[in-house]
Amino acid sequence: MDTKLDIRLAQKLIMTPQLQQAIKLLQLSKLELEQIIDQTLLENPVLEETAVENTEIDEDDTYKALQTSEGSTSAEEERTESISPLDGVSLKWEDYFDEDKGDNRELGYIKENEEEIQAYDQNLSRPSSLYDHLVWQLNLSKSDQKVREMGEIIIGNIDENGYLQVTLEELEALCGVPREKVLEVLTFIQSFDPPGIAARDLQECLLIQITQMGFQGTIVETIVAEHLSDFEKKRFPVLARKLGITLEDLSHAIRVIERLEPKPGRSFHSPDNAYIVPDVFVIKHEGEYIVLLNEDGLPRLRINPVYRRMLKGNSGLGGEERNYLEDKFRSAIWMIRSIEQRNRTIYKVTQSIVKCQLDFFEKGVSYLKPLTLKEIAEDIMMHESTVSRVTNNKYMCTPQGIFELKYFFSSGLATADGDSCSSRSVRDLISRFIAEENSSKPYSDQQIMKFLKDRQIEIARRTVAKYRKELRIPSASRRRKLII
Repeated sequence: MDTKLDIRLAQKLIMTPQLQQAIKLLQLSKLELEQIIDQTLLENPVLEETAVENTEIDEDDTYKALQTSEGSTSAEEERTESISPLDGVSLKWEDYFDEDKGDNRELGYIKENEEEIQAYDQNLSRPSSLYDHLVWQLNLSKSDQKVREMGEIIIGNIDENGYLQVTLEELEALCGVPREKVLEVLTFIQSFDPPGIAARDLQECLLIQITQMGFQGTIVETIVAEHLSDFEKKRFPVLARKLGITLEDLSHAIRVIERLEPKPGRSFHSPDNAYIVPDVFVIKHEGEYIVLLNEDGLPRLRINPVYRRMLKGNSGLGGEERNYLEDKFRSAIWMIRSIEQRNRTIYKVTQSIVKCQLDFFEKGVSYLKPLTLKEIAEDIMMHESTVSRVTNNKYMCTPQGIFELKYFFSSGLATADGDSCSSRSVRDLISRFIAEENSSKPYSDQQIMKFLKDRQIEIARRTVAKYRKELRIPSASRRRKLII
């Protein structure tokens, strides 16, 4: 082995900060892009928001501004020079702060030693939580202080579904009392609203509700206490024989059990609503589908003419100040370019999807065709990774509803005539078959497979079971209902 020097010629793609920014903007949704633009407007003084429709910039003239310190000003810049935003305005900070004195507030703070005004955020309403609801009932009771302290410990260990998440041994250690006292307070909490609260498992939850409804000693209580497994697996004939009753009597008991709430705290749990804002609209106009980008709420950007004039003219800027403005100038231009390039790419990808999935827009999900990212990339002559970024976390509003762009890409299943169909359309067919079935005799996966083969779709039974599970549809045995 020896050390030597040699020269090699190679091509490399260097990820400059500008290129990284363009790639980042490409994969952002509309809401995320709004946040990035707002943040950029705060950080870059050269950029500004404008309501003018024509926001195009003369890039050649802009780059000349970075290379020369002298030059003639345009008519727009001359108007800007002749009008100063501070002409005739006398800024008196004392007058500015005096405007809010009538509200007894100073910069958002309430004055001391004066009539107290409730803060704005205290007027905002919020739904009552399960914890608040239970503590409110506990405070209304005539229990002593020790029971209330133990009750708050128990309530604090109840999850959002209404189930107790600690054992009796842990409650003994937390409360410092014998188990008999813990059980007494726990039974007291279990009598609160909603029925079934503070149960340790599903069976106890249902039994608490049965007791409060007055079904003690009935077939309903017997089924839940001793034969819950048979009930869950829909073994109704077996269950009727074990109880020595008819199927008609069993059906009445089943109706009562089906009305019980397996998750008592569900009504108090309000999940965060995720609002979808479409990034692109597809509408039908005169028999053709038109793609429209959703630019509602997106600020229109332009270069601030004041800073632009400062760079073009001999404004007496020092070297450090000029370098700072030139850097911000380039960043602003690249930001505007990146947003325009992002919009063009989204438009091209959407237009290609509409062209490939025209039957879907005309007839619905059942006519969705198999489609890959590679096919769209070849159609618009872009890289597959670019199409992947464009379709990530973006939504399209169509005559058939709102769909994620990724929704239109799916694998294909072979048909008997040699063609192929989308796996999503097969899932749609399976859900439709199950929705139309007789609930007393639900279709098995084997039967669904035969139905699909009758429609010339070649599919295995295990694939049917896989798609059914992805649709969160239980098996035939669990879908069966007892109808008398």
